[in-house]
Amino acid sequence: MRHAGLKKGGHLAALLFALALLTCPGLAAADIPWGGGCVPLAEDATRSAANCGASLVDGEAIPPPGAPSAVKQVIRAANEIRHRSYVWGGGHRSWLSRGYDCSGAVGYALHGARLLETTMVSGQLEYWGEAGAGHWITVYANQEHVYMVVAGLRFDTRGNPAGVSGPRWHRGWVEPRKFTARHPGGL
Repeated sequence: MRHAGLKKGGHLAALLFALALLTCPGLAAADIPWGGGCVPLAEDATRSAANCGASLVDGEAIPPPGAPSAVKQVIRAANEIRHRSYVWGGGHRSWLSRGYDCSGAVGYALHGARLLETTMVSGQLEYWGEAGAGHWITVYANQEHVYMVVAGLRFDTRGNPAGVSGPRWHRGWVEPRKFTARHPGGL
């Protein structure tokens, strides 16, 4: 039986994270990087230091107080465009656009923290940064789509309610199996 909001593997990730805490009694919550033990949560769940920390209030992401400056800057930049429409190619001719596609939106947010100098399409973001999931920021990319998870919240142009298009923050996770995980160094 699955709980609402948990995707396949979510229980296993939570169990492994809890096991790590139990087997390392000297490991305090402050020693675990935000996002290092991210656990998918139900829509009505409260985020805390134990489950990534970023909050979502009326569609706006609120960074955790202890987040690195670059994480706060990525969240701030993403919040700036979170109500823009989806426009194919949006955000590629210029960082400022009336709307954004998936890679334009992710690129704009990363550029807000000076983590990306030039725009890239989703296939290029498959090779950007360092391999694997980051502690704070993970970009999931393939040849067709890209989204990112920042301090436990997903920034994506997919999965919006009916009639809504464009980049938005989401609590729900998607299966990253068909995506390559990349992250900015140190984050």
